[in-house]
Amino acid sequence: MTVFAFYLFALAAIAGGLFTVISRNPVHSVLWLILAFLSAAGLFVLLGAEFVAMLLIIVYVGAVAVLFLFVVMMLDVDFAELRAGMAKYMPLALLIGLIVLMELGMALGAWQSSEAAAGQLSAPTPTEMHNTAALGVLLYDRYFLLFQLAGLILLVSMIGAIVLTLRHRADVKRQDVLAQMWRDPAKAMELKDVKPGQGL
Repeated sequence: MTVFAFYLFALAAIAGGLFTVISRNPVHSVLWLILAFLSAAGLFVLLGAEFVAMLLIIVYVGAVAVLFLFVVMMLDVDFAELRAGMAKYMPLALLIGLIVLMELGMALGAWQSSEAAAGQLSAPTPTEMHNTAALGVLLYDRYFLLFQLAGLILLVSMIGAIVLTLRHRADVKRQDVLAQMWRDPAKAMELKDVKPGQGL
């Protein structure tokens, strides 16, 4: 049953990744991407990494993929016009793809498995600590400083993206909260003595 589940998840992940790239409809591409994420999460469950599998489902499927889906569905993008100029860049894309495949072939051809790694894979794993607890101990004990620095780098990049995309337009009326709070009622209101039969 485990072997059948592995091949099922593996084929589903490969098919999801392939159809994500070759689908003409961007909404269908996002749905195939969600299938690839779910299949990868199933493979992580088979490996015994339940925390990583749930993290993949919650973060990527529940947040990133849904965000992609909403952005693609809400933006009125003319994809036919974008595909029209694709033929112009096709030779360069094929050249880059060929170079990447050659580099991968050279890397895999020179790669050799270490004997120590094979021994660690065949060694029995300790059962006194769950893998989620072991991951927490590893992140928050051994690599605590690097983990916090990674979060700080992500925070700085998020603030930088907000600052770069924030544009104050002069023709847009914005709410000034401080001006509303410091408003003097005596200056904001003016009483008029309207006589009978006369307008303002």
